[in-house]
Amino acid sequence: MSEEQVQREQMEFDVVIVGAGPSGLAAAIRLKQLAAAAERELSVCVIEKGSEVGAHILSGAVFEPRALGELIPDWRERDAPLLTPATEDRFLLLTERRALRLPTPPQMANHGNYIISLGNLCRWLAQQAEALGIEIYPGFAAAEVLYDASGRVRGVATGDMGIGKDGRPSERYQPGVELVAKQTLFAEGCRGSLTKTLMKRFRLRDGVGPQTYGIGLKELWEAAPDRHQAGLVVHTVGWPLDARTYGGSFVYHLEGRQIAVGFVIGLDYRNPFLNPFEEFQRFKTHPAIRPFFEGGRRIAYGARALNEGGFQSIPRLDFPGGALVGDAAGFLNVPKIKGSHTAMKSGMVAAETVFRRLSGEPEAEVGRAIRESWIWDELRRVRNIRPSFRWGLWAGLAYSAADTYLFGGSAPWTLRHHPDHLQLTKTGEAKRIDYPRPDGKVTFDRLSSVFISNTNHEEDQPSHLRLRDPGKAISVNYRLYDSPEQRYCPAGVYEIVRQADTGEPYLQINAQNCVHCKTCDIKDPEQNIDWVVPEGGGGPNYPNM
Repeated sequence: MSEEQVQREQMEFDVVIVGAGPSGLAAAIRLKQLAAAAERELSVCVIEKGSEVGAHILSGAVFEPRALGELIPDWRERDAPLLTPATEDRFLLLTERRALRLPTPPQMANHGNYIISLGNLCRWLAQQAEALGIEIYPGFAAAEVLYDASGRVRGVATGDMGIGKDGRPSERYQPGVELVAKQTLFAEGCRGSLTKTLMKRFRLRDGVGPQTYGIGLKELWEAAPDRHQAGLVVHTVGWPLDARTYGGSFVYHLEGRQIAVGFVIGLDYRNPFLNPFEEFQRFKTHPAIRPFFEGGRRIAYGARALNEGGFQSIPRLDFPGGALVGDAAGFLNVPKIKGSHTAMKSGMVAAETVFRRLSGEPEAEVGRAIRESWIWDELRRVRNIRPSFRWGLWAGLAYSAADTYLFGGSAPWTLRHHPDHLQLTKTGEAKRIDYPRPDGKVTFDRLSSVFISNTNHEEDQPSHLRLRDPGKAISVNYRLYDSPEQRYCPAGVYEIVRQADTGEPYLQINAQNCVHCKTCDIKDPEQNIDWVVPEGGGGPNYPNM
């Protein structure tokens, strides 16, 4: 290959933001607002690995508009897609056949909130950003952090396009682009591949608790007219999970006869035979839930991991040349089941801090500014609720009630988290789970679900799912845990097949199915799987999710 072929184009900006989710877009908009108020020119670029803004965005979502109101006070006049006010909350404890209605915890009360598509909100935010002169480049995946000679972050490089499965450039090869900036904000979302490298290089997790995660699976339905109640918000705990496994569901009734239904399972679950996708499908068969979907039509499916560690798992945010924002750091309020408002606020706070850095205050710290914002107090008050559920459902509910009503979130202790990947028991100590076959009406299989996620990857490219030690797939995962990646992956990416000649098992990775949830990167018991970005534009294309 000639020198000219590998030469990367370079583009320079004042600020580069990696990720066009709520935090990244809020940061970009706030930067431009500050520049306009100061009558300064400021170049801001946002890159997004999805084929369009919103393509990879998946959330419940009941949205608290607090941060949006601070960022864009006239969002109603600008026709922000907050169309369905939440009108009724139901909190249910499910047994196999019954549903007991519980008092709605104060954190879960949704008066003043809206049931939305977060993807559509991000598309709208992108329009507001572009109107301010912000450059947004979807379909460009940040694949490498760039450093200067002193070790300071100086930007990112997008991935090369047209690299074949053999690792060599194909006839469609195009080198990546270097996006160089005075400050770089990483808003990659949960378990971002570049964020992982920054955590390690700058030791951002030193002195804080481990992050803990959940996997969230979601479907969007078009409901029969008599099964739909716009504004209804339903949450459940209990069945089909056992009392030792953390998780629960949501059923949100949007406008246009749409129902968003989802299931979240904490990735600290212990049984290697548990299959989150099948638990989700089984949940929909409950007598209190199934009627919502009878006579309806499933129109979309997706999955993603989410940070559940909260207050005690927030890493150091600042490093030379930039900062982490949004779910890249982990600002989800688990008891409230909301993180978009805190993600947006973190982006806004980071933008204000970065603007101060660019204005001659290099010592300005995003972390300090976050601690002085309302994010910090909100997360501090609920810090003990999620870790209390490691004692089981009943103890967790009891503790959460005491923490909320007796201590008001101000208990003089902080409970700790444990790393998710260390929690699996070996197969000899676990009970197999018999999941029913899908009926094709309310319950479905994984491959038909992936089909309606509109997932697509260029076939002739290296796998973006990499095993650090391929031998461990059999010697550890298969021998000790019956290859749990076959079950925790919500897209059928991992499959144990037999060698034709010897009958020996080996792990087949169907990377083209990947919906970019990153569960494998989190839950693998040996941390042997690395999720990295594929070619830009690859992955799911979520509508209205």
